[in-house]
Amino acid sequence: MAEERLQKVLAAHGVASRRKAEQLILAGRVTVDGVVVRQLGTKVDPERQEIRVDGRVLQPEPRRVIMLHKPVGYITTTADERGRKTVLDLVKVPERVVPVGRLDRDSSGLLLLTNDGELVYRITHPRHELEKEYEVLVDGFPPPEVEEALRRGVPVDGRPVQIRRLEAIRTEPEGTVYRIVIHEGRNRIIRRVFERVGYPVLRLHRVRIGPVRLGDLPPGQWRDLTPEELAALRRAVGLPPQPGEGAAREREHRRGRAVHVRRGDRRPGGFRQEHRRR
Repeated sequence: MAEERLQKVLAAHGVASRRKAEQLILAGRVTVDGVVVRQLGTKVDPERQEIRVDGRVLQPEPRRVIMLHKPVGYITTTADERGRKTVLDLVKVPERVVPVGRLDRDSSGLLLLTNDGELVYRITHPRHELEKEYEVLVDGFPPPEVEEALRRGVPVDGRPVQIRRLEAIRTEPEGTVYRIVIHEGRNRIIRRVFERVGYPVLRLHRVRIGPVRLGDLPPGQWRDLTPEELAALRRAVGLPPQPGEGAAREREHRRGRAVHVRRGDRRPGGFRQEHRRR
């Protein structure tokens, strides 16, 4: 095996995302053949060298990529110091999966979790401009000139927000429901841009990340991506397919273990039913 950068190896083995792996290296928590390595970009061969993180030998674990239908009320993090419910209270797997990107507590819909650090890096890096699609209910009925301003790009923190697609799909008593496609990953960016034009977001529901769609997966449930979904996602961010892992996941789907139901979350899916304004 050819040598690769140490932070990339750590990410590929599910230790952490590439950025967090860099922090581990800088903190002196990683050794290679017994020597502490603090230099980012150090090349290593994991098949020939012993790599340890906090004293534990680096061991590869099976790659896992999961889609979750995140309900409102859950925090997108691995732990919360205030004891609030997190998405890992819904997804119980032996692998150390982490959420990919953000979906705030008051929002719902498609969230990916994985232990593939390189995939996390590719999906969240702005360079790949991976599209995210949402259904958004705003408070009120924006006129055409406001919609046109949104399409041109409303500035937030000094930078215009590029909305690739803005389409009014229906009205409700509270306001207008839009289909929005965006590739930015700034925190709460859709909520912030609508606040700037005077029409706050009442509900926000993500239905797609790149080629992966939420479909009819009910709230609170999760499943592994199918081999086809995983291959399409990897292509979208410039990564080659991994046929061996795909075959193993396909066997699991055929055995009927694809969707995992959490007690108390057996309601049917759907934007309007799950996210009715209270």
